[in-house]
Amino acid sequence: MRSIANGAVEGFPDPSVVRTVFVEADILGELSHLSCVDYVLEDPRLKNAKREEVIAVLNSVGFVETGKANPNNAVSTLSGGWRMKLALARAMLQKADILLLDEPTNHLDVLNVQWIDRLKLHQYRGNLNSFIERNPEAQSYFSLKKTKLSFKFPEPGPIEGIKSRSKALMKMVGCDFTYPGNTKPTLFNITIQVSMASRVGCVGENGAGKSTMIKVLTGEVVPQTGDVWKHPNARIAYVAQHAFHHIEAHLDKTPNEYIRWRYADGSDKESLVKVSMQLTDEEKKLQITPAQISWKGPDGKLVQAKKIIGSITGQRRQVKNDFEYEVIFQGETRSAEGIYIDGKQLTKLGWEKEVKTIDTRIAQAAGQYVRTLSSAMVEAHLGDVGLEPEFATHYRMSALSGGQKVKVVMAAALWNQPHILILDEPTNYLDREALGALANAIEGFGGGVVIISHNSEFVSQICKEEWLMDAGHLTTKGESGWMDRVEDNMKEQEAISVMEDAFGNKSAVKTKKKLSKREEKVMIKNVQAKIAADIDLDEEEYEFATEHNLF
Repeated sequence: MRSIANGAVEGFPDPSVVRTVFVEADILGELSHLSCVDYVLEDPRLKNAKREEVIAVLNSVGFVETGKANPNNAVSTLSGGWRMKLALARAMLQKADILLLDEPTNHLDVLNVQWIDRLKLHQYRGNLNSFIERNPEAQSYFSLKKTKLSFKFPEPGPIEGIKSRSKALMKMVGCDFTYPGNTKPTLFNITIQVSMASRVGCVGENGAGKSTMIKVLTGEVVPQTGDVWKHPNARIAYVAQHAFHHIEAHLDKTPNEYIRWRYADGSDKESLVKVSMQLTDEEKKLQITPAQISWKGPDGKLVQAKKIIGSITGQRRQVKNDFEYEVIFQGETRSAEGIYIDGKQLTKLGWEKEVKTIDTRIAQAAGQYVRTLSSAMVEAHLGDVGLEPEFATHYRMSALSGGQKVKVVMAAALWNQPHILILDEPTNYLDREALGALANAIEGFGGGVVIISHNSEFVSQICKEEWLMDAGHLTTKGESGWMDRVEDNMKEQEAISVMEDAFGNKSAVKTKKKLSKREEKVMIKNVQAKIAADIDLDEEEYEFATEHNLF
């Protein structure tokens, strides 16, 4: 179709005779900062278009200032469905004789699919059985899992300290998120969690906030309020809604070469390049500010001193149910015994993102010990998600179809044997047979799965839990009893505190007595005096000083 639109097919009428327009949802990244109106006007084929005309056509397909998609907002803020509608609007402005639509229903919800659907009815004599006898390839259309194809996902393996598949490995609690430049939040007070037993379908209209919620959960973006947590040893595979962005800078590589490049140093290069991993100015300032730091010396006794951490070596050790990380103080050399600081202290000192990076590297390295990163092993792995060896090893990715590229992206995400698999619109570009194979593979997968999809049949057959997003608000259905348990725990905590460690294990602890205002003032005075005199604080005093910013 692209060749037809470019006038490169012999015998097809010249573009000056028959005007054809090729429509696809891909957005030019270098222009994604532009508003929807300006993006359309940048198209050289619309150099004579008037701004008012563009706005009118955008309005006709739903882009209105008071709606879910504002024509004056940046293209980068659009969901997949609205990007497709933007592409369709741009095509409409070109007044084509023939529209060449590349998977136009991809990313669109049911209501929007009806807007462009033009199906034809074909008649067959006889009942359903006789039809399938004459057309055996059609069996998968009546039963999704009746497919000739077979996909196989790697087993994730255990996580130390996690004995139940229902233990949460990822959480969001009370998260709000607003895109820069927007006044209205995209997410409101979202609380979710995912375990290895999860089979979650996330549904909702285009622009409801589904993909944004997943981006917050995976650390692609940072919420303005609320907390996001991931188990330090959990491996997460995330295939984004615009799946091709994973490979757009590597189209000259074969799929085999791409996966070997991506994991060449033992970790997933893509997982470490996230907004949530970039240091803020505040964190940079904290890292170079002297602070009272405590650690255990070689004799096991608590040592306290005002120091600046120069670097974290990447070494980690487990102490009870928590982790400590080796540090080197500024101006000092690495000690023979090693100085290890707990993660909570490092977070307060501005080193939380470096700690997460270390956790991610260690978790990913643990997921690759079973297989070597050889061409033969990678080719076999690509075959497990339906990509034939010829395309896996001998074709550049630029020459692959949309469905083949999706398989490459999925295989790359699965290489490190993830505990949680998150798929944003995985059904896009996959044919019916591949969808059935994907459904069967997910059903037999030992890890947790979260799927965003507009394919209700696909979601209903494999997902026991449903997250319904509506204008940034979340409602859960199905096997989401964890929400009830969260509420029960909150009630219990009114009487007794429940402490949860990094592994999700909970234990009852005695609630601290709350100090009166007079007692608090006395405590502040005593602790400040000790700090000024450079006298070591006990653990309770140190915690109090940290909470009240006394250092």
